[in-house]
Parts: sequence; structure tokens; C-alpha cells
Amino acid sequence: MVQGCAAHFLRSLRAQRSNPERFTPLWIAAPGIAGLAMTWFKGAMINPDAPYHAHIYYDSAERPAAAALRDDFGRDPAILVVGAMTDGGVGPHPIAQYEVHFLGAHRPAVMAAIEATGLRALVHPLTDDDLADHTSLAHWIGTPIELDVTVLDPPGVNQGIPRFGVSDF
Repeated sequence: MVQGCAAHFLRSLRAQRSNPERFTPLWIAAPGIAGLAMTWFKGAMINPDAPYHAHIYYDSAERPAAAALRDDFGRDPAILVVGAMTDGGVGPHPIAQYEVHFLGAHRPAVMAAIEATGLRALVHPLTDDDLADHTSLAHWIGTPIELDVTVLDPPGVNQGIPRFGVSDF
């Protein structure tokens, strides 16, 4: 089901890209990725059924706040998966982080909860393009960090959608 939602999201995104005057650039995605601007469809681009996740970053001083937010997310029925806290870099993420999975309909509430803590986070959809997910489709809360984008899957080989499959719940 979620994979089907992601496919619908991608079809919607491609259709919207064919009409560029309906886009507004909002964000330069990350400091080492010059020129990649995130664009959002005017009004409501977010498909409420599209799979999303957020990477919540923390350092040793922020760990208690990150753990408290993680506990809150664990009690929130809108959050589908709460990942383990990794006290070091993993994948493209060079510092401690954990991730939470949710659907696009809950994106505003998830972002508001993260913003209220003052923690940094990367929020992005799960499409078939890992690089775009972590750069041009991403939204940073707080100061962006440099990601190691060399470890991300090439377009069409994303490992995010299978991880977000029904078998993970």
C-alpha cells in the first residue's frame, strides 16, 4: 500500500513539474549542494498518503531533549516507525540521529514538534531517488549539516521505500 502511495506521489510530482509556473522555490537544501533548490507546489503539494520521514540530529548535550521527543513520537499514533538513537554517524548522516516515519498528512505536526525542541532535523519524502530525498526534496529545521551524499542510492534504487513497507510495521 505505501509503495503504491509513493508511486502516486511521484506521478503527481512529475505532473506538477510539467507546469513550472505553479512552483515556488523555498529552500537551498544543504550547504555542499549549491544550486539545488527545493520547490513546493503552491497550495498543497504534500500528498497526505505519501511516505515521509525525519532525521532528528543531536549532540551529547541535546541527547536528553532528543530522547524525550523520541518518547513523545513513540506514543503518537501518527508516527509509524520510531528508529533507534544512533550516537554516531550512520549512512549519509555524519552525527548522532534517529528517524521517525509518518505520512505526509502529519508532516506539519511532526515539524512543529521538532521545531519546539530546538533540535536540528532533515524532513523528506521517501521517493525512488535517495539523493533528491536528502537534498532537493528535503526541508531542514535548524542549521543544515553537510551530508555524505556519496553513500546514497542512485535514482530508482532507493532503499527507503522497501524499509517503509508494510512488513516493517
